[in-house]
Amino acid sequence: MQKRWVVKDAPDAAKVQKIVDSLNIGATLAAILCQRDICTFDEAKAFFRPSLEDLHDPFLLKDMDRAVNRLVEALRQQERILIYGDYDVDGTTSVALVYGFLQSYFQDRIEYYIPDRYAEGYGISFQGIDWAQENGYSLIISLDCGVKSIDKIAYANTKGIDFIICDHHLPDDELPQAVAVLDAKRADCPYPYKELAGCGVGFKFMQAFCQHQGINEEPLFELLDLVVVSIAADIVPITGENRILAYHGLQRLNNGVLRPGLQALKELAELRSELDITQIVFGFAPRINAAGRMGDAKRSVAMLLAKTKEEADEMVKKINVSNSERRGHDTSITKEALQMIEEDDFLRSARSTVLFKENWHKGVVGIVASRCIEKYYRPTIILTESNGKATGSARSVHGFDVHQAIVACADLLDQFGGHMYAAGLTLPVENVPAFRARFEQIVVNTILEEQLVPMVEIDMPLELSQIRPNFFNILKQMEPFGPGNMAPVFMSTCVYDTGSARVVGDAHLKLRLTQDGETFFDAIAFGMAEYYPRIQKGIPFDVCYCVEENVFRGTTTLQLRIKDIRFA
Repeated sequence: MQKRWVVKDAPDAAKVQKIVDSLNIGATLAAILCQRDICTFDEAKAFFRPSLEDLHDPFLLKDMDRAVNRLVEALRQQERILIYGDYDVDGTTSVALVYGFLQSYFQDRIEYYIPDRYAEGYGISFQGIDWAQENGYSLIISLDCGVKSIDKIAYANTKGIDFIICDHHLPDDELPQAVAVLDAKRADCPYPYKELAGCGVGFKFMQAFCQHQGINEEPLFELLDLVVVSIAADIVPITGENRILAYHGLQRLNNGVLRPGLQALKELAELRSELDITQIVFGFAPRINAAGRMGDAKRSVAMLLAKTKEEADEMVKKINVSNSERRGHDTSITKEALQMIEEDDFLRSARSTVLFKENWHKGVVGIVASRCIEKYYRPTIILTESNGKATGSARSVHGFDVHQAIVACADLLDQFGGHMYAAGLTLPVENVPAFRARFEQIVVNTILEEQLVPMVEIDMPLELSQIRPNFFNILKQMEPFGPGNMAPVFMSTCVYDTGSARVVGDAHLKLRLTQDGETFFDAIAFGMAEYYPRIQKGIPFDVCYCVEENVFRGTTTLQLRIKDIRFA
């Protein structure tokens, strides 16, 4: 699929020079920092050396005092409390963190609960509240869900069960009548950072509990490995406070003793090098998610809380079976969905994709939506039938707010929620045709032509000869990379292969590139084998790429990870 190359605007020259002078670095690196709004020495210091001391006061979160007071009351009154979380990675890591931290205080009076994706659906459920009442729980702490559960919280109130909601999704104008609603996205919340993951909100709650009770926070900081897994998997911006949490979480993963569950996952995924955000996203997240997609997400929590390697290995084996099953459904349903598009004149030419089939597996529809976007780059919704309703997931393309498009169809829906690039929805099956037509019209009216073409955003042009070890060492200090702080992308023109180009796997290219015949770099281009015939002939081309380390047989070298190739 042809991509648009968009080179970022050059930052203000005076700001760049100020960074050059204060940090004693080259103009290219200084410009990259300025593009990230890092334009002073103090901003650069905070960026390169994220400090736990710079975390915001947790009591700035609206209702935090009420949440802590209610938790302390439960502790004093020896109440039974239930930790309730969503079934995805953010939800299960949140539960593992809060349950794991509070277990030593509540001992046998605390339990965790993950709703069944199929029997209960997303978020707080009536079944979960009934289960809590039947088992004597008077306080529920919900994590990564609850901010829209007005009717469920009202139901809990009639049962004499209090709720503390820890969420990070955008709330409606009306909030649930809970004891406390911790969500930085509340309109009345003064918390200075709005992009915490659900696990991050749970962490802030525990931090406030520690401060109120005079508890040493170091044992809590040891749980930042869970926070960074949630940040990576939930694709929240790695800026501000998230950057601090992610940085120190990765320190725990790489420099501390890995918790048995994550060690077992690392071995299963064959991740041998230092863990980073990308490896968490592709190595850890699909496997943790698989338990909830294909069965019981409580297995993921149990795996994360495992005390021994033997216990963790046993849980990971079960989770891996679920992941293999998930991959099978993913492959077959994606093939079927793409065939539906290809065989339908309207769907082929539409600006959006909305597909429904009653027997598709509910646990993989979000993945299938992403796969469809790889082939047909446009906002996509994949629906299946569950409990007599059409339910599914939406995914979007760069710059298009799919959640807002769904909001405009609210009268056709029973339930919906999510973010700019991902959302979930439920509607009557008979409304699917009307929803498909309305959604398509909204996309036609609002999407820009360029948003229908995949974009490669390039930080700046670069000569290959500028890539030196010192240059890369400073690039590496800009990690962790992710949304809001992506790995810098460079563009080099008129490069050519030295004659070592070869196809690896089914569709990938291994190259050795040069511009001047003097500086050479190995390069990998995933999914670009189609360019091999022209590259093999020595025809020059332009590339955009990231610079990374490659470890092979104990030797570390710099490598270019190519994002796109363009011939003149």
